[in-house]
Amino acid sequence: MTHLLARRVYDTCHLTGEFRLRSGQVSDEYFDKYLFEGKPELLRDVAEAMVDLLPECDVLAGMEMGGIPLATVMSQLTGLPTVFVRKHAKEYGTAKVAEGGPVNDLRVVVIEDVVTTGGALLASCGHLRSVGAQVETVVCAIDREQGGRENLAAEGLHLRSALTRRDLDASLVA
Repeated sequence: MTHLLARRVYDTCHLTGEFRLRSGQVSDEYFDKYLFEGKPELLRDVAEAMVDLLPECDVLAGMEMGGIPLATVMSQLTGLPTVFVRKHAKEYGTAKVAEGGPVNDLRVVVIEDVVTTGGALLASCGHLRSVGAQVETVVCAIDREQGGRENLAAEGLHLRSALTRRDLDASLVA
């Protein structure tokens, strides 16, 4: 299943060229997650693989922007409520980092599409913890295996990924 899913994601999302990543790094390839997130069947299949990785939790927290469609489908599959995590609290209205429901004293699993170094995740998990969320696990669709797992672990966060860079590369072999 992993091999087939990896190949479908690779064929749909793999682009070549020169791309600046969120981390500031430059890559000669890019996995445009919006290409799989825009295909309902593939989005659901990736979300199903991610659901299998969930620990016991009370709330899913979809990261702005790519984690939101995944968290929404995962919520539909599991019945768990979902909140939507902004990169920065808005300066008007509720001024919250997490929109959509309470997280205080709840076990929250953060949902992300692609993890590279984990920088944006560290900031958002810190914000969630600062408002009382119990955040220990991040579940992602693709781990690019460029230090994110280690950076998250240094802050007490466990990364679980449906696919890794190695899975995507290995899918090309058979």
